[in-house]
Amino acid sequence: MINYVRGTLSDIEESMIVVEAGGIGYGINVPASVMGELPRVGNEVLIYTYFSVKEDSQSLFGFISKEDREMFKQLIKVNGVGPKGALAILSVLRPDDLRMAIMSGDAKAISRAQGIGAKTAERVILDLRDKVSVPEFISTSVINGTGTANIDPKAFSAGPVSEAIDALTMLGYSRVDAGKAVAGVILEDGMTTEDVLKKALKNIK
Repeated sequence: MINYVRGTLSDIEESMIVVEAGGIGYGINVPASVMGELPRVGNEVLIYTYFSVKEDSQSLFGFISKEDREMFKQLIKVNGVGPKGALAILSVLRPDDLRMAIMSGDAKAISRAQGIGAKTAERVILDLRDKVSVPEFISTSVINGTGTANIDPKAFSAGPVSEAIDALTMLGYSRVDAGKAVAGVILEDGMTTEDVLKKALKNIK
C-alpha cells in the first residue's frame, strides 16, 4: 500500500498531478478542490494517497490531508459511487462542505458532481449521516471563530435545528451554508426555532 508520496511536483494536468520521488513520476488523480492548495511546479509536495486496484487498472488518488483521504474512503464504500464518483463529489464540494451537506440532507449540492444522480446523492446522505459529526466539521472549520458548538448530529434531522435550516433555505441560502450557520449556534435548553434562526443569521458571512 502506498500511504503517501513526498517529492517534487513536476506537472499539473486537468485532474492529475505528477509527483517525482526516488526517480519515479507518480501520476496521482486529485479532486479539483486540491488544485488551489498545491505549491508551484518544481516545489516539494506531500500527498496522502489511496491506491485503487482493479482487474484492469491500478490508480492512485491523492489528497492534501489524511482527513480528506478518509472522507474519500467513506464515499467509495457507498453503493454506486466508486473512486471516480468520489473524486467527482470532492471536486465540487470540499470535504468540510460535503460533511455539512450530508448532515443537512443537501442532496442537490452532492448531485452537482459529474455522474452523480439524485438517487446516488440521497444514498450518500443515508449511508454516511451517522458517520460524520458536527464536532468533526467544527474542528476543521472557522465558524464564529469559536469552534464551541454543541449540537447533537441527530438534531439536524428534526426539531429547532432542522427547522432553522429549512427556514434559511427558504430565505435563499444553500443547505450547506445554512447548516454551517446553524452549526455555529451554541444551543441552550428551551431554545425555539426562532431563537436558533436569529443566532444562525449572525453566523452567515
